[in-house]
Amino acid sequence: MPAPQPIDLLVSGGTLLTLAGPAAPIDDAAVGISGGAIQFACARGDAPAVIPRETLDAAGCLVMPGLVNTHTHLPMTCFRGLADDLPLMEWLHEHMFPAEAKHVNREMIRRGALLGMAEMILSGTTTCCDSYFYESSVAEAAVEAGVRIVAGLGFIDFKPPDAEELRRKAEAAKRFIAKWAPRAPMVTPALFCHSAYTCDPETLRLVKRIAGEADVPFMMHLSETREEVDIIRSRYGARPVHHLRSLGVLGGRCAIVHGVWLEDDEMDILADSGTGLCHCPESNMKLASGIARIPELLARGVAVGLGTDGAASNNDLDMLLELDTMAKLHKVATMNPTAMDAGTALRIATIGGARVLGLQDLVGTLEPGKRADLIVIDLRRPHLTPLYHPFSQVVYACRGGDVRDSIIDGKVVMRNRELLTLDVPRIMDDVREIADRVKKG
Repeated sequence: MPAPQPIDLLVSGGTLLTLAGPAAPIDDAAVGISGGAIQFACARGDAPAVIPRETLDAAGCLVMPGLVNTHTHLPMTCFRGLADDLPLMEWLHEHMFPAEAKHVNREMIRRGALLGMAEMILSGTTTCCDSYFYESSVAEAAVEAGVRIVAGLGFIDFKPPDAEELRRKAEAAKRFIAKWAPRAPMVTPALFCHSAYTCDPETLRLVKRIAGEADVPFMMHLSETREEVDIIRSRYGARPVHHLRSLGVLGGRCAIVHGVWLEDDEMDILADSGTGLCHCPESNMKLASGIARIPELLARGVAVGLGTDGAASNNDLDMLLELDTMAKLHKVATMNPTAMDAGTALRIATIGGARVLGLQDLVGTLEPGKRADLIVIDLRRPHLTPLYHPFSQVVYACRGGDVRDSIIDGKVVMRNRELLTLDVPRIMDDVREIADRVKKG
């Protein structure tokens, strides 16, 4: 009989959802972790003999992959609730852009990002994709918090760029990638163009070319509102997806965000080009942008992930609430209760998001060899009792506050609802101080 092998961490007991293929829930499970990677994820009776340096008892809990938030703007926690109940263009141009122009700096970015990291950990997110200005400050906050991040350096044109401006953009993109690429797999640099109506075609081509040469993700908002579609059609004579295809920016680790107003042929183009989509249902609902045709995109084979968007347009970063909203929204939109079942929804929020971000070989499922990003949900609560179907329980009954423990890259970053990497009261005080300045104008 082989001698027990030492491992770093053993998560023992509870019900395990690996989300690997068609795998069924596993009762009385065990997950072994060493060097930040999963060594085994199986029934406890099938686990090898080990000597763990640390043990986490998951009896009475559910163990599953951490949630993947494919689109957010973390520093915008500083603007949470600043301007609500408005259409997108008014919200953006009359409130967000002016507030950002006056108050955004590296200090605000870092403090707001840290608050967002705390909120995400507390509600089960282990990987996020963020896009904003001064994105290195966001990446630094993620390193401090221990959150896995795809950090997207943002680009926007407030006037048509000349040759010098394009040169500066290219240099900034290359510096950012060179700085953060060595921090993989915890930090993945990416490039993010705000939209096809705020970025000149030359900017889109340039940024996508640099992303392709470096093999990093390229992302942008697209077809979020009917008004945006009309702007692009009047300006370029084509619908948004056709416009991007003509510029050669689709495919090759490209993902669009929102995709609410896509026509059939545009969905076909996304599928054929291998372009992914980040779905942000609560933000789209709150801004009355519309409902993306997610079941149809999935039927075409488009990789779809779930995102919260920023806290200024949602107004929270709770992926479990987003998950519940998504599943129900598409049922009522299609008048079909089977349009998005719980298993499909949960996979969109985990391995689906990992595929959109190009991280499917690292995270999204609990399998030997993958990085150990997992959460423990406490089922011993009235609203989670009894348990018949674990997938449905997560999607339709769980809330962010039910997440008890969070492990990212094999490190326990939250135990028994206590964050071990961040001083949450101090972070909240810091953001309140920023909000006081914002209120004064």
